[in-house]
Amino acid sequence: MLELFRIGFLSVTVLDLLDVALVATLFFMLYRALRNTIAVQVLLLFVVVFVLGFVTEAANLKTVNWVLRRIADVGLIAFVVLFQPELRRILLMITQSRLFRLVVRGDNSMTITAVLQAVSELSSKHVGALIVFSRAEHIRVTVDTGVSLQADVSAELLTSIFNPRSPLHDGAVVIDGGTISAARCVLPLSSEQRLGLRNLGTRHRAGLGITEQADAVAIIVSEETGGVSIAYQGALELDVPSTVLREKLEHYVTAVAAA
Repeated sequence: MLELFRIGFLSVTVLDLLDVALVATLFFMLYRALRNTIAVQVLLLFVVVFVLGFVTEAANLKTVNWVLRRIADVGLIAFVVLFQPELRRILLMITQSRLFRLVVRGDNSMTITAVLQAVSELSSKHVGALIVFSRAEHIRVTVDTGVSLQADVSAELLTSIFNPRSPLHDGAVVIDGGTISAARCVLPLSSEQRLGLRNLGTRHRAGLGITEQADAVAIIVSEETGGVSIAYQGALELDVPSTVLREKLEHYVTAVAAA
């Protein structure tokens, strides 16, 4: 590897700079995720131990370096055990990020099948529902207005949520990937009050409003008619036939957003 420069007896190459940059980026991401928790103090201690380990190895202080390595090994295990909730939150943030979904495109068919099963049952019983598929990170503001669930998507769970006797039936359910992020979410209302000759109710205006302000797809089940509508990119399609509902939903959920 081509040597860039030397610091005393140390030779610095392009690979060394890349190695340091990757480690620094990792620590920075961890710091951002943990900065409001007690875990950040332990993380900063790890940084200190890491720097001291590098210095003692470069200075050929073998005994001190061996002690620091043992501390780092034990400390890493303790960190994982003590801060499991924080680490789970970091993994959840990574897997729900837009970049992760672009790089690792999961199969949405099972999620869509469960949603369509729930929508079919709710529609047949004239139970109103509002389900939002998140396609971007900035919908997090909307998720924070509701009750966090972080549950796997299933038809049974969705139908129970929108049961009129459920305390969560008001508002919207937000689905991110294969997870129901939250229920009873408050969505922004669209200024549009009519579509053609038809007046839009609050549920339809909310479904349209979220797609006007965020990269999302909304499915609305009418309590009055049982009709199923889809909102995407600020456009609302009313009473979508069940024969084309899956095709439209799959297309909208998996479509790459325009730049």
